[in-house]
Amino acid sequence: MTESPITTLPSEPAAPEGVAHPKAIKSYVLRAGRTTAGQSRALQELGPRYLLDFRPQPLDAAAVFGRQAPLILEIGFGMGEATAHIAQVRPGDNFLCCEVHEPGVGALLKRIGEQHIDNIRIVRHDAVQVLEQMLPPASLDGVHIFFPDPWHKTRHHKRRLIQPPLVALLASRLKPGGYLHCATDWQPYAEQMLQVLSAEPLLANTAPDYAPRPGYRPLTKFENRGLRLGHGVWDLVFRRAEAG
Repeated sequence: MTESPITTLPSEPAAPEGVAHPKAIKSYVLRAGRTTAGQSRALQELGPRYLLDFRPQPLDAAAVFGRQAPLILEIGFGMGEATAHIAQVRPGDNFLCCEVHEPGVGALLKRIGEQHIDNIRIVRHDAVQVLEQMLPPASLDGVHIFFPDPWHKTRHHKRRLIQPPLVALLASRLKPGGYLHCATDWQPYAEQMLQVLSAEPLLANTAPDYAPRPGYRPLTKFENRGLRLGHGVWDLVFRRAEAG
């Protein structure tokens, strides 16, 4: 989900060639959000079951979910409203969700407990490292990236998550036929996403340009408010080329 931009940035080196997000440059900033009592209780009571430790070794998804099922990665779920909805309307899929903000993690755990959702697991860690070290090639059936921070200012564009090296990494982790679904409410970022995704040779667009909103992705309160004000929302759905 969209995050509040920071007001100052340290001086940073240019990204080395082939590196999506070097350690000095992050696509997110840890917000100083308050964790509520309910979120803290959910972290304590449900964290041991639904939170996964980051480990630099391949994830055994069947073991952590207790079943074999299609694996969908979500990067940056905000407060987890859409994540919980999608997991409920797609009970046959497993959802591995990356988020670094404690209030959001606590909020999703609270939803998991209240709504009795069992097909979500959360890794509170940088998604790039999770992709590089925990998810082998061709291990994912889908990837969701909804409303990542658009980093509006030109000098901040290097912080945007959707960059060619990361998209290449995501494509390599998708199974043949697997999909990458991005959504944004910032048109310049939508245009950059379309350009970057279209340039990745392993991916093919499922639409002439932007895709209709898939039925599983709900309209959030934030999105509904924007639509009432005349703001656009752009979905992009690309698929990994079939083998052979």
